[in-house]
Amino acid sequence: MAADTQAPGGELPGDPDAAIRQLYSHYGKALHGYVEPFCPDRASADDIVQETFIRAWRHLPQLSADDRPVRPWLYRVARNLLIDANRAARARPVSAPEPSAEIGTDSGLDEVLDRQLVSAALQHLSPAHQSVLVETFYRGGTMATVARELGIPHGTARSRLHYALDALRQHLEEHDAIAC
Repeated sequence: MAADTQAPGGELPGDPDAAIRQLYSHYGKALHGYVEPFCPDRASADDIVQETFIRAWRHLPQLSADDRPVRPWLYRVARNLLIDANRAARARPVSAPEPSAEIGTDSGLDEVLDRQLVSAALQHLSPAHQSVLVETFYRGGTMATVARELGIPHGTARSRLHYALDALRQHLEEHDAIAC
């Protein structure tokens, strides 16, 4: 295919990299303008154009050996890639966008209410159980560091945590039963 470019005699250079650079400089902008209206975003259009030139690079020996112009071949490849992308998009299930707080959901309100509920439940625990829970879950301490900071044996810290969680769970379940 004749390059129909600025090369002497309309031929592509013998160096594949130079030939693709020449094709891209001559057809890249126009090809991008051709595919962009059919793509959902600029990145998709860039991908189609890039894949078109990758395929041209792979078929460079055939393109150089033929007398026909390269431009129609490039546009045909881009068109086929657009069709493939469209088919692939239709084959994928449509996903619903994530709901945002701006749409009217009170996701922040739920977190505040949960925090108040847990805070109120913590107030019903003994000070020993409160301190183990706070050090473990709110301050991120391990059992060894919690035991050392509270000055109690490791086994005692584990036992207090177990009973504190159990008491907290019971209080929250009672509160849940009252709310229903």
